[in-house]
Amino acid sequence: MIFAQLAAAVPNTPLELIRSATPVSRAVLGILAVLSLVSWAVMFAKWRAFRQADRAGRDFLARFRGASTLDDAFALAALEATEPPARVLRRAAQFVEQTRTTGPLSAAQVEALRLVLDAETTAERDRLGTYIPFLAMVGSVSPLLGLMGTVLGVISAFLGVARGGSGNLAAVAPGVAEALIATAFALAVAIPAFFGYNIFAARLNRFDGELDGFGSEIIALMAREGRL
Repeated sequence: MIFAQLAAAVPNTPLELIRSATPVSRAVLGILAVLSLVSWAVMFAKWRAFRQADRAGRDFLARFRGASTLDDAFALAALEATEPPARVLRRAAQFVEQTRTTGPLSAAQVEALRLVLDAETTAERDRLGTYIPFLAMVGSVSPLLGLMGTVLGVISAFLGVARGGSGNLAAVAPGVAEALIATAFALAVAIPAFFGYNIFAARLNRFDGELDGFGSEIIALMAREGRL
């Protein structure tokens, strides 16, 4: 009879383990749940942002390469001001207008233009890469939080065993299993965050390279028209 009552009191599912967890373990699981929700929201938002940036960037580059003169390209940038390549081109147009030179740009001015384009490219990269480092933080911190919850849960389980005066496996196992739930949940939070960070970091590097190449196209177009 006693063994039957103990078996009935032992949690049989992870949900039952969470319900019977200590307040400390529940607090750790709550923090992990919040981190998971925020990281998935960031990944969904970044997926949409990259998809929109890729689509708009391809459309703008097609129109830019179809422009016959540099002035036509500058006019296109004034009209299409939302795409990252358009903002880079508009910054180049502002630089050319501010130099107020009638002849070709000097070597120092060309170098200054390259620095301006690099700065604008970096700004666009930073704008698109917002919150991506948060995914790396979640991927590194979550296992540590899970480990802390597990350690505290194991300590609580052994203290309960010491207070109850029973050291058999049936008395220890539920507390240990409850503690290990924190580690399992932490890994479930950290693994998608790490995958998301690596994927979006690679796409951000590719986006940066595309904008660098676009800056070179602007300078090449200026050279073709004798602006350099």
